[in-house]
Amino acid sequence: LVICMQFTTPLLHGKLIRRYKRFLADVTLDSGEEVVAHCPNTGAMTGCAEPGYEVWLSPSNNPKRKLAYTWELARTFDGHFIGINTHNANKLVAEALDNKAIAEFSHVQDWKAEVTPPGADSRFDFRITTARGDAYIEVKSVTLLEAGKGYFPDARTTRGAKHCETLGNLAAAGVPATLVFCVQHTGIREVRVAEHIDPNYAAAVKVAHDKGMQIIALGCEINEQNIKVNQSLPVIL
Repeated sequence: LVICMQFTTPLLHGKLIRRYKRFLADVTLDSGEEVVAHCPNTGAMTGCAEPGYEVWLSPSNNPKRKLAYTWELARTFDGHFIGINTHNANKLVAEALDNKAIAEFSHVQDWKAEVTPPGADSRFDFRITTARGDAYIEVKSVTLLEAGKGYFPDARTTRGAKHCETLGNLAAAGVPATLVFCVQHTGIREVRVAEHIDPNYAAAVKVAHDKGMQIIALGCEINEQNIKVNQSLPVIL
């Protein structure tokens, strides 16, 4: 199980000054220049955005972009890498589907991103096609580490609970449905549902799982060149 997502341009190294207004981060580059980077993460980012963390930014040469940099990685004071960009979780799962690298999805013939199942009002990250018919996958990026354990979500998510409800209903109707926790934090060794942060989401996950929704967690190796899905991690419900 090794799936690699290479950064297309070399990342720039710096130190985090602060993250603010959810989507902005001030960073001092190694050159001494202070820049504002786009933060592609809508979560609380607890423990992921401490001032003084080493960070890596991807530069963009698109003149239409408001900000020239995107915050991709952080490294904690005790040396753990964190994938900040939540969009990369979907890219990693897409590559895994292409390469038939995840045992649970090794029978995939084809896939399509961002699809609404018939009769549903939620779009899911992937619809996969197999010899037995269609199945649906929702991907969540996990970065919250507390007392050696990984948790999702890091903030309340009514949308996430609704997704679980729909996935559970699909599973109950005989349509395979899977929740994939893509763990973008090298310090996380197991994943739990954060009942202490969002009890409604935790309840929705348990109900959907009881109805047949599958839950898997994928761990990543992360460095300045790439992010690799390299292991399955236990999910503790």
